[in-house]
Amino acid sequence: MTVTSSPQGRTEMLRPDGSPVRVLVVDDEAPLSELLSMALRYEGWDVRSAGDGAGAVRDARAFRPDAVVLDIMLPDMDGLAVLGRLRRELPDVPVLFLTAKDSVEDRIAGLTAGGDDYVTKPFSLEEVVARLRGLIRRSGAAALRSESVLTVGDLTLDEDSHDVTRGGVNIHLTATEFELLRFLMRNPRRVLSKAQILDRVWSYDFGGQANVVELYISYLRRKIDAGRSPMIHTRRGAGYLIKPGE
Repeated sequence: MTVTSSPQGRTEMLRPDGSPVRVLVVDDEAPLSELLSMALRYEGWDVRSAGDGAGAVRDARAFRPDAVVLDIMLPDMDGLAVLGRLRRELPDVPVLFLTAKDSVEDRIAGLTAGGDDYVTKPFSLEEVVARLRGLIRRSGAAALRSESVLTVGDLTLDEDSHDVTRGGVNIHLTATEFELLRFLMRNPRRVLSKAQILDRVWSYDFGGQANVVELYISYLRRKIDAGRSPMIHTRRGAGYLIKPGE
């Protein structure tokens, strides 16, 4: 599976009650499902994943998603059958099909069955996010919030102006340092692996040169944590996370 991504500032989408948009990802390819889920969480959305049709129906009933990303080929039933069951639970939820088939017949079958849109594998993560944003916006399940400032403790990052401050003190970051910090702040208290950081910030895998992440983490620490309570933490063997200083 080939996927590409490029971090960009986004206008946040929220449900009417102010909570994050909910998306259910249904795909039996675990690496792809993880990448999709991470990309959607980067948007600030609440994401759950399922690896088969039965799990998708069960999770949809409990999670009540605002949109569903649904692979058309699943181990226990095809996506069209899953869609039929989902529609009985959530008749208006928008569904974006993932398909490895690009024939006109397959696309028509998915749309005729009630799917709202589709993307063909391989695809870019940015395309999936953009299509989901369009589907959710048209469904009325969420509204756009123009606020572009991320806040973790006394650290703030403005995605529009690229201003970064901690405790009211301006901090100058390079473009790469800014993207790395934004990714960490989009996922506060969540441990992010080197592979996840490479995919999101650098958009490719350095392989044996993954120490580039360690290098840029050290740069950020010098600027963000110097002389202050540490916010950027290492979980040995797992990755890195950011959380409010204590």
